[in-house]
This record gives sequence, structure tokens and C-alpha cells, in this order.
Amino acid sequence: AAAPGQPLALSGPLSSTLTHALRAAHDAILVGVDTVIADNPRLNVRLVAGPDPQPIVLDSHLRIPPQAQLLRHPKGVWLATTKAGARTLPPEGARLLEVETGLDGRVDLHALLQELGRRGVRSVMVEGGVRVISSFLEQQLAQSAVITVAPRFVGGVNALQPAAAAPLPAPRLSPVAYTPAGEDLVIWGDLAFPAAVAVQTELQQKRRL
Repeated sequence: AAAPGQPLALSGPLSSTLTHALRAAHDAILVGVDTVIADNPRLNVRLVAGPDPQPIVLDSHLRIPPQAQLLRHPKGVWLATTKAGARTLPPEGARLLEVETGLDGRVDLHALLQELGRRGVRSVMVEGGVRVISSFLEQQLAQSAVITVAPRFVGGVNALQPAAAAPLPAPRLSPVAYTPAGEDLVIWGDLAFPAAVAVQTELQQKRRL
């Protein structure tokens, strides 16, 4: 983005079509509430033939605005929130998923994925924003990544935002593939995390237990 919280369209027509194909290939699509506030997305499938994924919003304090397009989604939107957020009456068109609170005071992503699995969700596409993507990488919860590089100099906020107290691990894409999509370049592959970071994360999880 050019500035925090400000929408910025970057993808060209072909890479946008790829994004919609990826949406159709997943059971659910997940974003943070800041993305909903900034972009007001629909998170449906429009550019290809295929089913809409179930939209899920990380919303620890139920800040989703009443004008959000997701509240009119045909499947309804699931709001993943904490015990504190669940005390608030959800807006019409939304369903609350009360999840354990993580160490950062937000929705515990591990607990959320377990709850989604119990509900029959087998695959989740994490589309944004920067804080959510960074959290999935920091906690090694992402299996693969698809990155679109657009030929525009923006000079805005970083694509990733590691926490100051927990430096973001440096995962690699392995194997990695590249393909042009019009003027854009799409890079994708499975995520391989450093072994040392994996051991550290396991110890952290044991301490939490």
C-alpha cells in the first residue's frame, strides 16, 4: 500500500483472474478486519467460474463496519473473535466464531484453524492484510505462498510487518516457480522454514501448554 490503511490497486487483469481462481479452489478465505475497513472487499469469485469460499474475518473486538459488503455475502461472513468480542451482538449477516485469545490479545490462530477443521474447512486462503500474513508466517501456519509482483514503484508500507519482539523467520519457497501474467510476475511455491526457528516455535508452544 502507499500508506497504512489505504487501498491501492496493483494487480493487472491476468493476475487478478488468478486470484479469483485461487479463491474458487479454497473452502474459505481469510482477512483481518483492518483490510475490511480499508478495502471493503467482497471476497467472492467473479472472474472465473467456481464457488465462493466462505469469508472469515479476524475481528477480535467486532470492529467490522455496518456498511461492509461482506455482511451481504450470500454465505454470510464468519467473524473470528475473542471472548471479549463475543460479548457484543454481531451485525446481521455475520456469525461469530469465539476462539481462544492468543498471547498478543488477539484471536489465537492455532485455535482458529482447529475450529475451522472441526467445521469441515479443509483449506484456507489468507489474502491479507500485512499483519495477518505476517502472523501466519511468524507462527509457521502457512503451507504455500503466491506472490504477485507488479511493475510499479510504490514506496509505501512493507509487505510484511514482523513484531519487534519476535523477528520474522526467513522462510524460503521450495520448490519455487515463476510465470508472467501480463505485465505482472507471479511467484509461488511451498514454504520451507528454517530448522532453528521450527525448534524455537515448538519450545514456545510447549511453554504455553
